[in-house]
Amino acid sequence: MPTASSENPRIAELAVSGMTCASCVARVEKVLRHVPGVESVAVNLATEKATVHASAAVSDEQLVAAVAKAGYEAAPILPEAPPAASASPALDRELAAVFTSALLTLPLLAPMFGLSLNPWLQLALASIVQFGFGARFYAGGYRAVRALAGNMDLLVALGTSAAWGLSVYQMFVHGGMTAHLYFEASAVVITLVRFGKWLEARAKRQTTDAIRALNALRPTRARVREQNDPWREREVALAEVRIGDIVVVRPGERVPVDGIVREGRTHVDESLITGESLPVAKEAGARTTGGSINGEGAIAIETTAIGAETTLARIIRLVESAQAEKAPIQRLVDRVSAVFVPAILAIAAVTLAGWLLHGADAETALLNAVAVLVIACPCALGLATPTAIMAGTGVAARQGILIKDAQALEQAHAIGIVAFDKTGTLTVGRPSLVAFDAAPGQDREQALGLAAAVQRMSEHPLAKAVAAAAKDAPRLEASAARAVAGRGVEASIGERRIAIGSGRWLAELGAEAPSSLAARARDLEAQGNTVSWLIEESDGRNIVLALLAFGDTVKPTARAAIERLARMGVKSALVTGDNPGSAQAVARALGIPPDLVYAQTLPDDKARVVAQLKASTTGVVAMAGDGINDAPALAAADIGIAMASGTDVAIEAAGLTLMRGDPALVADAIDISRRTYRKIQQNLFWAFVYNLIGIPLAAFGLLDPMFAGAAMAFSSVSVVTNALLLRTWRAQAGAVEEARTGKPITRPA
Repeated sequence: MPTASSENPRIAELAVSGMTCASCVARVEKVLRHVPGVESVAVNLATEKATVHASAAVSDEQLVAAVAKAGYEAAPILPEAPPAASASPALDRELAAVFTSALLTLPLLAPMFGLSLNPWLQLALASIVQFGFGARFYAGGYRAVRALAGNMDLLVALGTSAAWGLSVYQMFVHGGMTAHLYFEASAVVITLVRFGKWLEARAKRQTTDAIRALNALRPTRARVREQNDPWREREVALAEVRIGDIVVVRPGERVPVDGIVREGRTHVDESLITGESLPVAKEAGARTTGGSINGEGAIAIETTAIGAETTLARIIRLVESAQAEKAPIQRLVDRVSAVFVPAILAIAAVTLAGWLLHGADAETALLNAVAVLVIACPCALGLATPTAIMAGTGVAARQGILIKDAQALEQAHAIGIVAFDKTGTLTVGRPSLVAFDAAPGQDREQALGLAAAVQRMSEHPLAKAVAAAAKDAPRLEASAARAVAGRGVEASIGERRIAIGSGRWLAELGAEAPSSLAARARDLEAQGNTVSWLIEESDGRNIVLALLAFGDTVKPTARAAIERLARMGVKSALVTGDNPGSAQAVARALGIPPDLVYAQTLPDDKARVVAQLKASTTGVVAMAGDGINDAPALAAADIGIAMASGTDVAIEAAGLTLMRGDPALVADAIDISRRTYRKIQQNLFWAFVYNLIGIPLAAFGLLDPMFAGAAMAFSSVSVVTNALLLRTWRAQAGAVEEARTGKPITRPA
């Protein structure tokens, strides 16, 4: 019997305000986990969002109350809530506060340059900064103390209050202009910390640019054709559009819905959705994606998805979900954060006591303790991982790579082998005419025209392949076409009776292929191709006119993708349900070693192959596929990579989704993962180094509180800025296409 917490699970999202550091994150997570029915919690400092997995019995009100009990404010985020308003006004207000605080602080620096300033004026200026512009630190520190926890606000409030209090004490005990005051220390620290928080907020906002760019693609209105009068159109709010409605999109307009083109032809720019740089041709029967931009032609689209079920809405949810999740490496930060503030308070107390015991005056001892409190702000620790993940997932989404969760992003950097499905992943996924050889004495173009005439009336994939290959052949008309089950098709072309069929039918008809064509057929079949024969019935005899071979062609970028993976130190394997001949032929064409080719594998067999690869390699094993039969293997792999051109089942089972069916994006996905993981490592290194170096310097009296405040602010800003460097990353998947076509590709910004 399932437990209450596992019945009807739900995911609740809360916007949490008041968090300032990693310790705040740890506190919010702790109180939410203690709510009965909550299974797991992930709080992201960069997005100020809590994602809670809980039973249906847990209400939003319970979660909000728990956060409030911890001293923070929370509000539920509704699934269909509109995009968040721009943070610019809040940033502008914060900058104005920083500027005013700096103006009030500037005169306090006069004594440092040998200039005199009335102590009472210093007290007035410092008090405004301390209790006016520093009020937020007192409020945050009070909430932490009330919750029996510690945070960055508490450290700043204690440190600056000590410096301010020492200055007031000096004023009244020593009096007049002779007193050594430290008002500038408290005021400068508050100003610098607030300036650092403004820079941090500004930089954090840039990490969410990808989400805002995707949200901006959502049209608000659509032009719907009247059902009773197809000549009339009416403009309606997008929310009023229903599945089945015909939506008209004029040249240059943004496509408002997911659907199927029913009328017209055009080119559509899907770059901000799929990362595809070149416009995609659309005609009747083609699928469209809401948010893309129509080109030169007017089209009518039958709506197939609306609201939260559109491709764009699903992309936004995936990116938001990935940005809200925690990477496994964050667990280290969480463990450190749980004890960080209490440890710093203890170190500050030891510093104060140590200096006093060694004969220092109270003034020196207190200032060194203040420096310890100020330098030790854990903001950088809390921001190190989430900002890098936000920047990495955001830029990946804009290049056509959707990362479902932070764990997949982090794991992908260690991929050692990628097992590729063949059909639809490395190959085009539809048959093409790979060989057409006329019999001796027969005209090839005339024979190809006969074959196309027989096949033109059929919807069979092989028939379409012949028709596509015969565009330049003589156009002939067939009549009296008849399909022969399991054998082929025959038709009349003028006075001639022509058939296309299998080798089995060839033998049944008593026809014999010329020796040269028979040998050619054996070679083509050994390569995994399907061979058919063009036969003419003449004077009671059946004569072979030509050989047709059908195969699934390799994608233009597939070989370059495999070669790039090899240069990155990643092996490639081929796992397919096709016959060994076909599998080995594709492997040879792509440069995949024969010992890494697994043919004739059923869906369960593919999962077993993935399990074997996981057991035989120390690296992470990824599976790339697009079909329903790939879903078990995608789920069995350490990381599943699905092609968005494939089935929904495959996409749901995968950790990464490639919005274009381009295997070159696999290497790009690994590349952005490696770069993101490197940024996380760099950020955590610097966050720890700031404290490992700064705290001892402060404790031994080698760091002034003002410089400690500057260093603390710089640590947070540098961590976020380092993560933002990921925004310059660009996928290389289009490089092969550019080289092949000779046309330069301009990627979306």
